[in-house]
Amino acid sequence: MEAIAKARFQRISPRKARVVLNMVRGKNAAVALNELRFTSKAAAPIVYKLIDSAIANVRAKDDSVDLDGLVVKVAFADKAPNQHMRRWRPRAMGRATQVVKGMSHITVVISDGE
Repeated sequence: MEAIAKARFQRISPRKARVVLNMVRGKNAAVALNELRFTSKAAAPIVYKLIDSAIANVRAKDDSVDLDGLVVKVAFADKAPNQHMRRWRPRAMGRATQVVKGMSHITVVISDGE
């Protein structure tokens, strides 16, 4: 059984989120949650909540699923559009350039290994 959890429009760059996702991909869900609890990266709390949500999604689908056998099967971060943070910075000769902030769509899929 698989369950998907998505966190869209997160205010973190995809490059920073991928560091944490690479750390937990392929691991047991309980072990991944324990590692994220003590990781001092900015994306760790976001990914922690996402894996916790995916576990809740599995439990909602089937109550009899073995929670100890859940594995983080797929974890990735894509670039999200930067439409919500429109900021401008003054530049030389009266021009202005847009400040580009990183936004991410983070997806986690957990499975029971079948």
